[in-house]
Amino acid sequence: MAKYLAQVIVAGAQVVGRAFTRALRQEIQNSQRAAQARSTKSTSQQAAANSVSGITVQEALQVLNIKDIHDLETLNKNYDHLFKVNDKSKGGSLYLQSKVVRAKERIDMELKQMEKDNQTASE
Repeated sequence: MAKYLAQVIVAGAQVVGRAFTRALRQEIQNSQRAAQARSTKSTSQQAAANSVSGITVQEALQVLNIKDIHDLETLNKNYDHLFKVNDKSKGGSLYLQSKVVRAKERIDMELKQMEKDNQTASE
C-alpha cells in the first residue's frame, strides 16, 4: 500500500513540475515579447516626457486611479475629485495636489504623442 502511495505522490509531483516548467517558459516568452514591444516605442521620447513631467505614465495612472489611458471621462472625474480633495484651503496637501496635476499633465502629454504618432502613421 505504501509503495502505491509513494508512486502516486511521485507521479503527481512530476505532473506539477512539468506544468510549472511550462508556465515558467511561457511567462519568460511573454516577458521578452513585452520588452521588445516597449523597445520599439521611441524610448527617447518617453524619457524626455518623463523628465519634463517628473512622472511616468504608469505612475500617473496609479495616482489618478485609472486603468485605461483612453478613458477620458474617468480621468477627468478622478482628476477633479482628487484636485478638490487636496485643496490647501480645505485642509488638503499641496504636495498631493501637485502630484495630481503632474499626473494629469503626463497623461495629456502621452495622449498628444499617441495622437501625433497615429497621424504620422496614417500619412
